[in-house]
Amino acid sequence: MTTLQLNAEIYEALSIIAQDESLLKKAARSLKRLASMKKDETLMRQEEFFATIDQSLQDANQGRIKKVSSEGELVNFLNSLCTHWNLRVLQKRLLRS
Repeated sequence: MTTLQLNAEIYEALSIIAQDESLLKKAARSLKRLASMKKDETLMRQEEFFATIDQSLQDANQGRIKKVSSEGELVNFLNSLCTHWNLRVLQKRLLRS
């Protein structure tokens, strides 16, 4: 079954129970529980974020920095980070500014 077919099946089932508040509450709880099971790989905990920032500052203070001399080199460097960290959205935002 395709994603489109599954979505249609879910919406059809929801339309059937749309007038029953207790069934809708049960459906909402079940969907929230299922959604929480899917981990977003692009998110990091606040502690991880600040630890990464601290490490980057230490590296810069010790002269361990990545210098880029052209836009192409910067794009290649960002692509390597994006592949590793799955940060394509961040890359697009950085290149727009």
